Amino acid sequence: MTQAPLAPDLRASSAPLASAQSEVQHFTLDEDVKGKSRLPPGASSTPEAERGRLKKPTSPPADVLRRGEDLGLSLGDFDMLDTLGTGTFGRVILVRLRVSPSRPHQTQPLYFALKVLEKSTVVRLRQVEHVNSERSTLTHVQHPFVVNLFCTFQDEANLYMLLEFVQGGELFSHLRRAGRFSADVARFYVANLVLVLDHLHQQDIIYRDLKPENLLIGADGHIKVTDFGFAKYVQDRTFTLCGTPEYLAPEIITATGHGAAADWWALGVLLFELLAGYPPFFADNPLEIYEKILHGKFAVPGHIDPVAKDLIRRFLTADLTQRLGNLRNGARDVMSHPWFEGVDWAAVERKEIQAPIIPMTNMPGDTSNFERFPACSLESMPGVLRAVTQRHYGYEPERASDPCKSSAYVCGEELRTHV
Repeated sequence: MTQAPLAPDLRASSAPLASAQSEVQHFTLDEDVKGKSRLPPGASSTPEAERGRLKKPTSPPADVLRRGEDLGLSLGDFDMLDTLGTGTFGRVILVRLRVSPSRPHQTQPLYFALKVLEKSTVVRLRQVEHVNSERSTLTHVQHPFVVNLFCTFQDEANLYMLLEFVQGGELFSHLRRAGRFSADVARFYVANLVLVLDHLHQQDIIYRDLKPENLLIGADGHIKVTDFGFAKYVQDRTFTLCGTPEYLAPEIITATGHGAAADWWALGVLLFELLAGYPPFFADNPLEIYEKILHGKFAVPGHIDPVAKDLIRRFLTADLTQRLGNLRNGARDVMSHPWFEGVDWAAVERKEIQAPIIPMTNMPGDTSNFERFPACSLESMPGVLRAVTQRHYGYEPERASDPCKSSAYVCGEELRTHV
């Protein structure tokens, strides 16, 4: 990791950064990773942009969401490489699209993140709605700080989402390595996220899973928000309990109905964690965390400046009518807070601001910024195994039965229809 001086100037630069445009951008997912400890090492649980500037899309861009076949691609066109993350429903794999005469525009191998979701597990755990929501949201949301979804595949056992490969790894890893960030470094990342949340909320989308693990660092050092499984279109309120315990707003815990304001609460928790190195509410089990959140009291470390403290407290306000971001001017009120004084929001969105951390990578497809996981088995991906077997040996293995066709999985056909 290469770290720039920890005081990036968020004002407009006279020499905008040149953003490298790769072939990959012409063709992105999120990582459903296992939870990580949010406690600081050794800690115990005791002690603008104008709102109308980004328009709501009326329909998905024509070239964004397609089945792989529509792009002339199949699972057999990819080499399966390293595992980038694992989760309840499957894993995220680094894949390489080989050069082929059928794609004359492609002059070199391209790298992607392939999210593999096991159909039977998705249906058994009743996560069909979340899978479809993730796909739908990533279809509509086009933003420089959100991962791109290129296309989808499926076989008898799995659903596949082909996403952009974000080489810098999780912000969580960089934060744990640093311990905590300076105010200027935290301001850079939070400014990125203010623009993302504003963009989502203007489209009546709430994110509901903001945390360092779901924030990837691009090669240019800017944020890429991932994992939209809990995202939802909500024009008023919803009542589902979902998210990460430390980041849940009080109204989610009490099931009194929540909306976009819950994302601003979560941003306050994130800001606290970036500056302190640990979240404001933590304990050994979720119920204790919920009690602390509902109690509403937390101690702010002395090294955090008063202006940042004020911003945190205005985000972490239980009264929705007083919570920053949920007031009359929405995100514009957040952008106008003194902690963001001097920030050129248009320059932030254009990525003209030098990032404080530039991930070190040795080559395309370098996974050194990710955790190491056991290798994946092709047997668990029938479509891939079939293509590889055909290519190398000239025959197909016997197909396994599709769990989504079984009468035991009443939601199976919905999966096949919507993904």
